[in-house]
Amino acid sequence: MRAVETVEVTDDDGVTRIDRWFRRRYPHLSQGQIEKMIRTGQVRVDGARVKASDRVSPGQSVRIPPLPDAAPKRAPGSLSKKDEDFIRSLVLHRDADVIVLNKPAGLATQGGAKTTRHIDGLLEGLKFDAEKKPKLVHRLDRDTSGCLVLARHPRAAAFLAEAFRDRDTDKIYWAIVLGSPRPKVGELRSWIRKAPGARDADREMMQPAVQTDEGAVHAVTQYAVLSEGGQRASWMALRPVTGRTHQLRFHMAEMGHAIAGDPKYRGERPTPGGLDGMLQLHARAIRLPHPSGGVLKTIAPLPPHMKAAFELMGFDERDAKDPFEPFERRA
Repeated sequence: MRAVETVEVTDDDGVTRIDRWFRRRYPHLSQGQIEKMIRTGQVRVDGARVKASDRVSPGQSVRIPPLPDAAPKRAPGSLSKKDEDFIRSLVLHRDADVIVLNKPAGLATQGGAKTTRHIDGLLEGLKFDAEKKPKLVHRLDRDTSGCLVLARHPRAAAFLAEAFRDRDTDKIYWAIVLGSPRPKVGELRSWIRKAPGARDADREMMQPAVQTDEGAVHAVTQYAVLSEGGQRASWMALRPVTGRTHQLRFHMAEMGHAIAGDPKYRGERPTPGGLDGMLQLHARAIRLPHPSGGVLKTIAPLPPHMKAAFELMGFDERDAKDPFEPFERRA
C-alpha cells in the first residue's frame, strides 16, 4: 500500500472528470474502487470533498489516499501460481522424457472457438527443469478423465507419436454402461465417419458409414464386462484397438448399451438415478514403449464422480487389480 500523497493536476491532464483523471493516472484501479474512495471522502480536491462526476482543472491539488499496488504483470504465456499448482497436481508420472497426467473430466485437452481453459494452455506449468514446455501426443474428449501422455522434448514427441500411430500403445478405459451387455466379452467392429455440419469438437459426432463413404474409417473396440449392477448398469473395461473420435462412446451406444451420462450418444435404456450427470468414462491405464527403452505403465485413479457411481452401483475397483488382465487372458 502507498502512503497518502497530494498530486497536482497538470496542463497535460486538461479539464476532466475526477474519476477519469484517476483511471488514467492509476490504471490498475477499477471504476468501483475509485468511486468508493471518492464517495467516502478519501479523495479531496483542494481540501474539499467531490463527486465522481466533478471536474478538475490544471493547478488543482488532489489528495490521494493509500492505494493498493498494481499486481505484477506476468510474461505472455506464463501461468498464475494457482494454475501451476493445479496442473502439477495432475501428474501421475514424470521422468526426463515423458509426463502422464490424470486429466479431470470437464477440462478440454485443447482449445476451441469457445474453449479458453484447457490442458494445452496450462503446459507452461509442467516445464519443471526443462527449457521448453511438454507437448501433447494424443488427446481425450473433454468429458473423459484419465491418462493423458505428454512428451518433454522433440525426440520423445516423435517417438511417442509414432508409437500411437503404429498402435504400439495399449489403453484401457473403464466405463459404466446402461444395461447388461451380452456376450460379456467381445469385439466391436464398424465403419464410422463424422456427421456433417459440426465445425468444432464440442459439436462433432460420429455416425455409421460404409467403407466407400467419404471420410469413413474403421473402428475396432474390445470389451469385457467386469461387474453388473443387476440389469440396470454394468462396469466395463474397453480397449480401443483403433483410435477414432468418440469410438468407445459410439460403439457402446450402437451395441445398445450407451455409456451412462453421455449427452451425445444416448440409448433407449433407462439411466439409474445418480448416473445421469457426468460421463462415466475414464482412461484407466496406459502402457507404451518408453523413448529411453523399456515399457511405461501408468494407472489413473478414478475421478470423484465415478467413485460415487461405483459406490452407488456396488462396484469395487479392487476386483480388477490389473486393468489389462481381461484382454491378455483372451489373447
